[in-house]
Order: sequence, then C-alpha cells, then structure tokens
Amino acid sequence: MSEGGFHVHGAHDHAVEHAAHHGPGLAQWVAIFTAILSTLGAVVAYQGGNTQNEAMLYKNEAVLKKTLASDQWNFYQALSTKQHLMELARDILAGKNQAYYAAKIAKYQNQKVAIKAQAEALEAASSKANAESARLLRPHHRLAQALTLIQVAISLASITVLTRKRWLFALAGIAAAGGIVLWVNALLL
Repeated sequence: MSEGGFHVHGAHDHAVEHAAHHGPGLAQWVAIFTAILSTLGAVVAYQGGNTQNEAMLYKNEAVLKKTLASDQWNFYQALSTKQHLMELARDILAGKNQAYYAAKIAKYQNQKVAIKAQAEALEAASSKANAESARLLRPHHRLAQALTLIQVAISLASITVLTRKRWLFALAGIAAAGGIVLWVNALLL
C-alpha cells in the first residue's frame, strides 16, 4: 500500500516479487518433483497390490482345484475297494449271485473311469491356475523395488530443502530414475 510515497511490502508480497524476478527456487523445484514422485509412487503401489491380489486369487483357485481332485481320487479309491470286495465275494461264493456281483463290478469300473477323468481335469486346472499365479506374481518384486527407490527419492528431496545441498537433489533424481526404470521393467515382464 502506498501513502505519500511510502510503500510497505508484506512477507508474501516480497516472496512473490522475489520469485518473479529470480525464477523458481530450489524449494519450488523440490516441491514439484516430490508431488510428481508421490503420484507415481501411488500408481506403482496400486499396481503392486493389484498384482499380488490377482496372484493370490489364482493361487487360491489352484488349492481349491487340488483339494477337489484329491476328493475325487479318494472316491476313486473307495470305489476300487468296493470293486475288489465284490470280486472277492464273487470268487468266494462261486456260482451264487454271479450276475449280481458282475453287475456291481461293472458299475464300479464305469464309475471309476468317469471319476478318474474328473480328477485328472481338476489336477490340470490346478496346475494351470498355479502357473497363472506365478506369472502374475513375477513383476511384483520389481514393483516393490521401484516403489522403494521412489520413496528414497522423495526422502532425499525433502532433505534437500532442509540442507540446501543440490547434490542431494541430484541423488534424489538418480533414485527416482532407477525407480522409474524398475517400474517400466516390471510392466514389460
């Protein structure tokens, strides 16, 4: 405000005027750098968590299919035991109820064929889900490393503002670049 040739500046006015004449300072560059890295870090963290969740869903599917296959193999074994008992009864009781025992043996043999096919299909589905889980989990380690480097870069940038050491800001840039390289590498896996 000017009155009678006397002009008074507030602290904010002085800072704005200084920035206009001298351009953005180190603190402003660090703030922009930190904001960009924070956003990038959030994206990397989301991708890492999402990758891990999808891998766990497939791993759970693999375990479920393996359990169902095991149940089918147990049923297969139970039918084999029944079939063997019918064969034993047929042999011991030769001549008596042969048609009954033959029918039971044939029934168990036919059921075993279907159960074996179902158990094998469930085991194949389990293997497929397990392989998909492993495939999805492959980039997770790189994403975690990328996020770590991005967080290190943010920390170094914050220390730069306090110490005014430009070499720390350069080191933060190197850490950020390493994090970005690992992130891109994880996306290409």
